[in-house]
Amino acid sequence: MAEERRVGTVSRGIRCPIIRQGDDLAQIVTESVLGAAKAEGFELRDRDVISITESVVARSQGNYCSVKDIAEDVKSKLGGETVGVIFPILSRNRFAICLRGIAMGAKKIVLMLSYPSDEVGNQLVNIDKIDEAGVNPYSDVLSLEKYRELFGYGVHEFTGVDYVAYYSDLIKEAGCEVEIIFANQAKAILDYTKNVINCDIHTRVRTKRILKAAGAEKVFGLDEIMNAPVNGSGCNEKYGLLGSNKATEDTVKLFPRECKGLVLDIQKRILDACGKHVEVMVYGDGAFKDPQGKIWELADPVVSPAFTDGLIGTPNELKLKYLADNDFANLSGEELKKAISESIKAKDANLVGKMASEGTTPRQLTDLIGSLCDLTSGSGDKGTPVVLVQGYFDNYTN
Repeated sequence: MAEERRVGTVSRGIRCPIIRQGDDLAQIVTESVLGAAKAEGFELRDRDVISITESVVARSQGNYCSVKDIAEDVKSKLGGETVGVIFPILSRNRFAICLRGIAMGAKKIVLMLSYPSDEVGNQLVNIDKIDEAGVNPYSDVLSLEKYRELFGYGVHEFTGVDYVAYYSDLIKEAGCEVEIIFANQAKAILDYTKNVINCDIHTRVRTKRILKAAGAEKVFGLDEIMNAPVNGSGCNEKYGLLGSNKATEDTVKLFPRECKGLVLDIQKRILDACGKHVEVMVYGDGAFKDPQGKIWELADPVVSPAFTDGLIGTPNELKLKYLADNDFANLSGEELKKAISESIKAKDANLVGKMASEGTTPRQLTDLIGSLCDLTSGSGDKGTPVVLVQGYFDNYTN
């Protein structure tokens, strides 16, 4: 009889060479994973998950654009006069460089910031101060003067940046006039201009609908800026500037273009090399919230832009605590273990709504595994843009 496995899910960061444009990423990932397995003395198994961070995928694709490319796209789509830029996130890495390009493509920007925080939880002002000031964030539109009078010059808790001043200066430095207002109703911008770029990520479809219904003339989401090449640049047909990052002071690394072929290629290479059927995915930001700063991590439009078919769907798990405390409260030791094992083996293919699955996590597998991988690889200098997750699909009976 085989010895019982004592370890469940394991997440390993896999070190890789620095990826450059044109590199054969499928080969590099395959060799890095197989090399790590040999060096560390572990074996690949069926249903292991190999995850590749989106940044190296985009880099290997050479998917970049310049601020000049952004400026040209904005000018051609919105006319180059006054443009409303609404609901951007507060980020030097994610949005500031895009804003520079947008400003270079307009004569005046009316920048409308949501308050007390942006879409992903970056705070402009403490919610308690909003209450104290008697301001209703759902209806009140504040000018820059009124905002400063009420709330002064606060800086972001983690970055130490006053984003109001930072974005204002950035627009002016691009040779563009700027007016800043604070509001949470999309249609508030239409009192200033009928040409709008809505920069929200996860609420963008609703925002566009509201603006168009309220009489906006030209409405483009960030997903519709740089959604086709400009002067031979990179682009992202589906997400445009969403999911982009600052590369240099003048260039933006865009979210990866179509990469289903990449994950299928890696899956096949691993099967050919060692006979194991692994799953493969590309991941960006994880989907989790920081309890201290209240920041919700997901600044990318999706956690995973490409994955093999075995990662479609949600977990189908029983809650061991529930079984132990309810169905088998009178059992212990080997009897309890056997009873729970039998329940798992006999579980329904779909446990939605069943009490024994209450408290499990019915999120998309790619969102769960992508979040695990994002935390494993980190955002700094770990040098592990590939993550191998083993045992994720195991349960208590394996």
